[in-house]
Amino acid sequence: MRFELTILGSGSALPTSNRNTTAQVLNVLERFFLIDCGEGTQHQLRKFKLSFNHIHHILISHLHGDHFFGLFGLISTMSLVGRDKPLNIYGPPELEHLLWTVLKPQFEKTPFPINFHPLHAETTGTIYEDKVVKITSFPLKHSVPVWGFLFEEKERLRKINSDKISEYNISIPEINEIKAGGSIVRENQIVSNKELTFDPLPPRSYAFMTDTLLSRRYMELVKNTDLIYHEATFLKEDLALARKTLHTTAQQAGIFAHEAQIKHLLIGHFSTRYKSDALFEEECRKEFQYATAAQDGDKIIWPDNKRTTFLIIRGEETFELAINNEIAESR
Repeated sequence: MRFELTILGSGSALPTSNRNTTAQVLNVLERFFLIDCGEGTQHQLRKFKLSFNHIHHILISHLHGDHFFGLFGLISTMSLVGRDKPLNIYGPPELEHLLWTVLKPQFEKTPFPINFHPLHAETTGTIYEDKVVKITSFPLKHSVPVWGFLFEEKERLRKINSDKISEYNISIPEINEIKAGGSIVRENQIVSNKELTFDPLPPRSYAFMTDTLLSRRYMELVKNTDLIYHEATFLKEDLALARKTLHTTAQQAGIFAHEAQIKHLLIGHFSTRYKSDALFEEECRKEFQYATAAQDGDKIIWPDNKRTTFLIIRGEETFELAINNEIAESR
């Protein structure tokens, strides 16, 4: 089962011909989370072949238009295509009033339930949890209240060696106990769990951090995360502007990733003032070499039992992303 990220929009406030405003979809074992919803997100979902009806959770980081103006159109389209399953929206408290103010002229009542979950300023906490994944929101620093999101896969059960099932005539109740870490006794012999099982895939993780002044206050929370998406609106030559507007430079994003000891860094939210997007990646890699500038349509696939590095699918090409091996091997 996959853990993968699709970038729907990687630009900042002004959309361009090749970069839409912020939006991305994270698939955690067939649980689909839409993170931010800039204008045009529903077009990007169609373009990159992601189903509206697979999305049951939408997380909005803050109330700047390039991060949530697409929400109203997306909900309208969901209703037109016959959605009936509940939709959960997590965002700033003010968003709930905005949502119903915009939707009310079209719907007296939406044809599917919308459950709104307000985020709380200056508070770090769990906003969603099930048997597979936990999501933590945490406050960043910008001109309006803004939150980052940390997605953590839960520890999996151990994988039983199928050859041992017949060798020791293991029953179904015993299989469940073994997967949970237990051993078995046969003819006064204890067969250890280590002999009966294989290690499961290590839990995978992802952090989304956009529109923020660089700060180390949340570094401990995201330390050792597999992949972080961090805004890099400006280049270091415009550091003063980044500070004034409470944004981050590509250089600062690289410094943060190095100190947070992550496997790989994905940067985005690029200002349109620069002639080449490649400048962001070049600047960032001087501080942290395991960095990639996001492009709309990128699909990043986490390692699995057959592979130890991320894959990125970009257009017709598929290639591996270099990872911080020191960190990977220390876990």
